[in-house]
Amino acid sequence: MTSTTTSTSISVSQQPDKVFFTPADNVVLEVLYADIHNAQFKGTKDGDEAPSEQHTAALKRLAGLNDAKHPSFQPTIFCAWDYDLNDLQNSRTVQEFILQRYVKWARTVVRHETDVVFLSHILLYFTTALPSATYLFYDFHFLHAFAHIVYIVWCSGAFTLMMHNHIHNNGVLSKKYAAFDWTFPYILEPLMGHTWDSYYYHHVKAHHVEGNGPDDLSTTICYQRDSWRAFLHYEGRFLLLCWFDLPRYFIKKNKYNIAARVAVTELSSYAMMAFLARVNFRPAFFVFILPFIVLRIGLMIGNWGQHALVDDVDPDSDFRSSITLIDVPSNRFCFNDGYHTSHHLNPLRHWRDHPNAFLTAKERYSEEGALVFQGIDYLEITFRLLTKNYMYLAKKLVPMGSQIGMTEQELAAMLKLKTRKFSEKEIAAKFK
Repeated sequence: MTSTTTSTSISVSQQPDKVFFTPADNVVLEVLYADIHNAQFKGTKDGDEAPSEQHTAALKRLAGLNDAKHPSFQPTIFCAWDYDLNDLQNSRTVQEFILQRYVKWARTVVRHETDVVFLSHILLYFTTALPSATYLFYDFHFLHAFAHIVYIVWCSGAFTLMMHNHIHNNGVLSKKYAAFDWTFPYILEPLMGHTWDSYYYHHVKAHHVEGNGPDDLSTTICYQRDSWRAFLHYEGRFLLLCWFDLPRYFIKKNKYNIAARVAVTELSSYAMMAFLARVNFRPAFFVFILPFIVLRIGLMIGNWGQHALVDDVDPDSDFRSSITLIDVPSNRFCFNDGYHTSHHLNPLRHWRDHPNAFLTAKERYSEEGALVFQGIDYLEITFRLLTKNYMYLAKKLVPMGSQIGMTEQELAAMLKLKTRKFSEKEIAAKFK
């Protein structure tokens, strides 16, 4: 694309190397940069014209990728790389032959034929993480323990977002595998730093019900969101008091049955860790306790980045209290978790449908002043906010609608305004 780089304006040529894009991210960014190009060179604004041919073609292409009956259908098999299903039809090597058979079988195991990758991950964890953890209790060595925790931390993001799909859709496997679909999280969750069922109750039954509002246990609105002190308070409370706050939330909402279940599953997880630590501390620390601490810290760093930029006029809007990330590890390795606004708009939306849903509602995103970034993930957004590096964030913004034409300084000022702490009076007025 033609470059219009200046010292103060957003450049059309920001689009980075496509090597790590998911195919869907590539399609979405091409449309967004075409909008910017039209605005800068043709004097139009995003949304001022009927959908372009490129936009319409992009929607059809994304729909085809997800439709098992369409010739261009492509299931996701692995996170790190993409296979063209058509290339596997005429397997030329033993590896391709095995992969072809695996994909054919896996499509009958998973609930959605696009989701072969979920079975790939489940098999991976049962053949690596579980045997490794078991052997540490049998014969502990520090070198093995350190390698194990590094591997678990590396896998925890993908596992957590696989479970994110599991808890929102009551499973990821087909009905004939329902027993295993219900069972495997109870085996793998403690190994990956989760306590039993707490992610479901905290995320589905509390966070999505409250939507970052004042009663949300992970709300950011009562914090100054570019303050280290505020963030450490936010992080510390979740890490130390989740076991207390989560049941109390459900008691406050008169959901006593859920409160009791939360208390039992959370406290039984702690009891299990304490018992195993008493029996054999060193493997218990590396297999259960350390992953638990690392994951809880990581969850709140990520949630801060997802909900730190909140509109001061309408903070109760899903468009204005969350963000969208494109061209990030969260999309390639964590099942399109970057489309966080789309997820809040419809928590039951399938992860492969987020790019299509985003482009379909692109004009609404523009009208609402939604924020879209590229090449920066939630953890880095949290870091850049806490170091008050708004100019860096402005460079990563993909402007839409009225944002197109704003200078980087203006965009940085806009982002800074969205981190302001809401007073109790403002919260009462803005959240019905």
